[in-house]
Amino acid sequence: MSTDKVRTSKLKFKGEKTKKKRKRDDDEGSSSKQRRVEEEEAPDNWVLPESPAEIRGPTFLMHPSDPSPISVNFDSTRNKIILYPLDKEGTSESPTMLDREPTEVAQVWVTTRVAGSPTINLRTGTGEGKFLSCDKHGIVTANREARGPEEEWTPVVLPDGMVAFMNVYETYLSVDEVAGGALQLRGDSEEVGFRERFWVKIQSKYKKEVHEEKKKREAGSEMTVIDEANVNRLHQAWGAGRSVTSKEDKKELKRARKEGRLAETLLDRRSKLKSDRFC
Repeated sequence: MSTDKVRTSKLKFKGEKTKKKRKRDDDEGSSSKQRRVEEEEAPDNWVLPESPAEIRGPTFLMHPSDPSPISVNFDSTRNKIILYPLDKEGTSESPTMLDREPTEVAQVWVTTRVAGSPTINLRTGTGEGKFLSCDKHGIVTANREARGPEEEWTPVVLPDGMVAFMNVYETYLSVDEVAGGALQLRGDSEEVGFRERFWVKIQSKYKKEVHEEKKKREAGSEMTVIDEANVNRLHQAWGAGRSVTSKEDKKELKRARKEGRLAETLLDRRSKLKSDRFC
């Protein structure tokens, strides 16, 4: 029987393209620049989110428990959540929490959210795709196929980079020790302490998507030109072709554009002028 040790490799998902690694010289820039280059070259790198909006796509959840840190896994065979010790094999040199990456699909959850919503849904990456949920008694399960209020979680990114998850009952997800020293997830903690703090890692391409979407939104808002004269010319049913505009301060329009109610404000200003077929 062969005594060779099984070599762990980086977890890859179906359909992902392998990218060639580019050799870099030893004297290339600072470590921060190298990190940026690596993230750009490898969109499947696992990184820490800096804001709740960046938590999306494949997600790796870890907790710095003692004596071994654990990952939140889903066992599709037994259809239950497993808190798996990451140092179970007892390697001589264990990586730090920030250097760890998932090595099997059971460790990966898929984060989805409704556009514009601060809450997220955590779906299992294996099996039939069940949602992580918590009932009013604090019992955490992953056996529901449809999402509802109890399947919604609000991630809170803490100053040290760790994340707490608040449920619909305004209590937090935590790691609890039960009889016999076993660990399980609970959802009834009222305050954020050590048990409620998780390390979360996402793939860098999803983090990059969030920044690109934010830039597009900002660029779109800057390109929106407030042309009250043309709008009034289009909608006025009087004036013999003249465009009559309000004499009120235009700062109100700029403020309305930032708040997303520009069309409503323009309508209100037109309604104060004279007869208007749309007012």
